[in-house]
Amino acid sequence: MNKGYPAAFGAYLFWGLAPVYWKIIASIPALEILAMRVLWSVPFLLLVLSIRRDFSVARIFLRDPWKYRAYFISPVLLAANWLVWIWAVSNGYVVDASLGYFINPLLNVALGVIFLHEHLRGGQWTALVLASLGVLYLAFSYGEFPWIALSLAGAFALYGYIRKTAPLGPVNGLTIEISVMVIPACLLLVLLAHQDALLLPDLDVKMHAWLSLTGLITVAPLIVFAYGARRIPYSTLGFIQYIAPTLQFILGIFVYHEVFSRHKFIGFSIIWLALIIYSSDNFMFYRRRKALRSEPGNR
Repeated sequence: MNKGYPAAFGAYLFWGLAPVYWKIIASIPALEILAMRVLWSVPFLLLVLSIRRDFSVARIFLRDPWKYRAYFISPVLLAANWLVWIWAVSNGYVVDASLGYFINPLLNVALGVIFLHEHLRGGQWTALVLASLGVLYLAFSYGEFPWIALSLAGAFALYGYIRKTAPLGPVNGLTIEISVMVIPACLLLVLLAHQDALLLPDLDVKMHAWLSLTGLITVAPLIVFAYGARRIPYSTLGFIQYIAPTLQFILGIFVYHEVFSRHKFIGFSIIWLALIIYSSDNFMFYRRRKALRSEPGNR
């Protein structure tokens, strides 16, 4: 059995159910959670590097930092994505956050056109236009710009683009990104303490224990995902990725009882239709390409 499938499914199931954890620590301000998420990720990454017996990432990076300058930009986007996500879940916007991850694949396509000069097929253009109409509908009919969804999708799409073109693999890349964020995270905590706005000293042992899991929750699914993504077809991965926002959406509606108005339903439906067209087009494209490769003359 191809172990990539359970790994990919497991990662997206984990991300889909992640709001349950973030709700537990929702009483802690988002900025403090963000800082501690960075700091608690360090020991887990060190553990992973120890298991792999590979600490060459520090030597590689220090030898030529300019070559890896992308890793000074990607942490900013990753931190922005984390901050908006934590704030959204803590403040009862799980449904809005899930929309961001429904939109994300389509933004990836748009970035591919803009920066990588990729050519789109007809189905992909249709999906992009429909998704744009869905976002515009939500903005004008709901009377509020869907900033949570677009911030999450935009930050993660740009982050994905940088990581796609960056030279290091997922574990080493994440190690550098977390390392770059450590000093700003410490400075943030010092600043909050100086302003008497730091809640961490007032937390009980149980809440500190929950907070310490942020590192595991950050590092583990990324590594499992990277393992799975390398072992299964990209088209299949495209379908599996919708597990996470679907579960987040279900949690937001049926567990946390967030408001889902008629206008939201219409806007979401337009975007879901765009995703169906996009996914179907991808599936048919990869299926045709596979069929062509299997023909005797193309082997």
